[in-house]
Amino acid sequence: MPLVALAIAALAIGFEQLVQLRYGALGIMAFLALTAGIRAKNALIGGIGAIVLVMLLAQSG
Repeated sequence: MPLVALAIAALAIGFEQLVQLRYGALGIMAFLALTAGIRAKNALIGGIGAIVLVMLLAQSG
């Protein structure tokens, strides 16, 4: 079980670095808002983070 948790943490950190490299500080803030909203079960914070990420994705595509 600890190996699975370590692998998931490594993937999360890797994804976070990818978002930061591609979308800058705003992307990392949106990703953190999304994860904080999911962990706290707060739909407003998670929704704001998700919307900002979608807007960044749409802008670059």
